[in-house]
Amino acid sequence: MRFMVIRKADEETEAGVLPTTELIQAMGDYMEAAVKAGIMVSGDGLHPSSKAARVKFNDGSPKVIDGPFAEAKELVGGYSIIEVPSMQAAIDWVKKWPREDGHGNVEIDIFPILTEDDFGDAFTADQRERERRLREEEEARHG
Repeated sequence: MRFMVIRKADEETEAGVLPTTELIQAMGDYMEAAVKAGIMVSGDGLHPSSKAARVKFNDGSPKVIDGPFAEAKELVGGYSIIEVPSMQAAIDWVKKWPREDGHGNVEIDIFPILTEDDFGDAFTADQRERERRLREEEEARHG
């Protein structure tokens, strides 16, 4: 199963405070362990919302809203995609999160990623084939 691990933003990430050398090392060690365990799919930290944009739709019409956005606790500071056998395995990995991050005070959400099978009959054979072809194209482009 694949899971999205979301490191919530906080006052420091929203202020654009960059990680210390110690935090970069600790996060590097954590990510390296995940790669060596064969569970890491991808992951990155994100710039603060002051450098972001939001597109909000009202009756199908898009409206662009430039950051920063209120409520840092509702924003994302970074993410990773991991592939592990179960939610419990994902939780176990997240429990190893470096204490250096957020001075030991950080909030992380874990979401299971939907698969084709989750959509049942609504996901037709033609749609499955298109999804397979697009994933192959993406892998060929990004290796």
